[in-house]
Amino acid sequence: MKQSLTPTRRHFSGQKLVVSSWLALVMAIALFIAPASATGVYDLPQLEANSPTWIVDQADVISRANEGALSSQLNKLAESTGQEVRLVIIRRLDYGETIDSFADQVFEQWYPTPETRANQTLLTIDTLTHDTAIRVGDEAKSLLADDIAESVVLETVAVPLRNGSKYNQALLNASDRLVAVLSGQNDPGPPQVQEANIEGTFTSAEETDDANATIWVVVILVLATAIPMATYFWYVGLPGK
Repeated sequence: MKQSLTPTRRHFSGQKLVVSSWLALVMAIALFIAPASATGVYDLPQLEANSPTWIVDQADVISRANEGALSSQLNKLAESTGQEVRLVIIRRLDYGETIDSFADQVFEQWYPTPETRANQTLLTIDTLTHDTAIRVGDEAKSLLADDIAESVVLETVAVPLRNGSKYNQALLNASDRLVAVLSGQNDPGPPQVQEANIEGTFTSAEETDDANATIWVVVILVLATAIPMATYFWYVGLPGK
């Protein structure tokens, strides 16, 4: 004999189905709009003086070609002068962390003694805020003075980041300048910035991405409301029937 589902059990099953649908959609939304994971010093690979790794790009902002060019340039600097420069780019700092405290921790973790950090230069960038910090060992400071190091951060790196988040340009320019100075050459200074008089009338890639993300969030929120309701009424029937 076939057994029909009683109204109470049918109603209860419909509620469970709605709740399950709702939870699945909420989880999808959370995964879609959740910020990138924060990075702390222990999330980075453990490097040390004389390590062959020159770039740690956890934000994936450097093209493969440019990463290869930068690594080759910094490796040649180390072989010819003993001066080592490493670049660290992350997506987001841990809560309560600043780019300066992060740079201090990485510098001390990788080079724990004055001797190991003497010829080291570390440049760190947080892509969420564009904050940048540089740390320089005692021997390297004899070549890379504080005013030049500050200019590298505030001009060579910061200007391309402000003007369209140009990470590849910023890091290539920074590497060129650091290599020149640490090789004993004259400081070439920051790249010249040319002011454009014509305002662009098109949206940037970042603005387009933000608009698309907003549209997707709205669509998902609408679906999160409509699908459970439609599922419920389809399962239990429309009121009055």
